[in-house]
Amino acid sequence: MLLPFFAVIVGLVLLVWSADRFVEGAASTASHFGMPPLLIGMVIVGFGTSTPEMVVSALAASQGNPGIALGNAYGSNITNIALILGITALISPITVHSQVLHKELPILILVTALAAWQLWDGNVSRVDAIVLSPVP
Repeated sequence: MLLPFFAVIVGLVLLVWSADRFVEGAASTASHFGMPPLLIGMVIVGFGTSTPEMVVSALAASQGNPGIALGNAYGSNITNIALILGITALISPITVHSQVLHKELPILILVTALAAWQLWDGNVSRVDAIVLSPVP
């Protein structure tokens, strides 16, 4: 019983350390190539934090459990928005420039409405997935 406890503690310490190193490396890479840190944060760090959900969803879908893949995708997004963003806002206020809000909020509302409309029939088809996938 003691060994699994220590394994979890060591794993969490390594996770925090490696996440810190990852963020520092991403910011350093952004400044080296003259990219804004916000861009590198949204692309590289966002991809890094979404990778576990993508792997679980791909494995679930390949094993014939598309419901798990869909629940994982929506659940992780709801958790990130509600829990992580909410706790962050409780700790330190988040300032958002009005021009960003005016530009991004309509897009967020549109994509959310599109996803809700696609889920209305209880089925997510390949066409639905292609419509919601980001353009490479």
